Amino acid sequence: MSNTNYPSATPPSQSPKKDYRGLIIGLLALGLIGTWGYLLWNNNKNEQVHTADQATITKVTDEKSDLQRNFDASLARLDSVTGSNNQLQGQLSSANTEISKMKGEIRSILNKKNATAAELNRAKSLINDLNGKIDNLEQEVARLTQENKQLGTDLNTEKEKTTKLTTDLASTNAAKEDLAKKVDVASTLNATNITITPINEKNGGKEKVTTTAKRVDKLVIAFDVDNRIAQSGNTDIYVSITGPDGKPVSVEALGSGTFDTRDEGSKPYTAKVPVEYEAGKKKNVQFAWKQNSDFQRGDYKIEIYNNGFKIGEGVRTLKKGGLFS
Repeated sequence: MSNTNYPSATPPSQSPKKDYRGLIIGLLALGLIGTWGYLLWNNNKNEQVHTADQATITKVTDEKSDLQRNFDASLARLDSVTGSNNQLQGQLSSANTEISKMKGEIRSILNKKNATAAELNRAKSLINDLNGKIDNLEQEVARLTQENKQLGTDLNTEKEKTTKLTTDLASTNAAKEDLAKKVDVASTLNATNITITPINEKNGGKEKVTTTAKRVDKLVIAFDVDNRIAQSGNTDIYVSITGPDGKPVSVEALGSGTFDTRDEGSKPYTAKVPVEYEAGKKKNVQFAWKQNSDFQRGDYKIEIYNNGFKIGEGVRTLKKGGLFS
């Protein structure tokens, strides 16, 4: 075998090298695809979670809004019930503390921006309880309204009865007053057998009847009184004397005055004669009028009154005396 510095034209036999580039590229591609897939899956997952969160938030918001509307409606009912019935307001005072506490807790929950589902459920439960109490109040209002209606009916009935009684009483009083007036008028005494006697008083107490004016010292007036229905008791007889000059004979110092008549108004009287009358019996009345001045010739008119009515009258004429009268 010869030695040479030149390489041999035929290289020694060697096994061929393996090529891993395709594998590496495939693995890298597979990893990249997996990464992309994970990223897509994770992004989709996040979107699903976000969508779920948004749905939850929307649901909570809607539920909270519904609760707020229900609460507002409950408050409106409560105001309507308690505001329309003053009597119920007084009865509500005992439950007022509990209702105020419930309203305060509900408001506190609904005012929270991030109220939990448990808190909203609590608010819902409280609103239901509040509506239950309002239902009871509405039933109470209905009961009281019915009672008031019945009371109003009863009151109207009583008013009608009272009005009728008042009318009947007024009619009775009117009839009673009318009867009393009739009895009063009917019980007026009647005067009969009227006599007017002019008397001349002589020395020694002797009396003589005379018609000569200048000799008359007094007029003795006598009459009988009676009445079938007049009650026993004291009454006054007024005697009014009118002189020949047409003027009333009235001397205040001798007891004269004025009295009221039923038909003639106020009238002067000459003398007032008290009479004690006994029912059903005739009584004779007599009195003497002696004035502090001379009697005048002419007609003296005598009028007799009782109970405001003229019950009799008479005239006595006094003459001018002759030479030897």
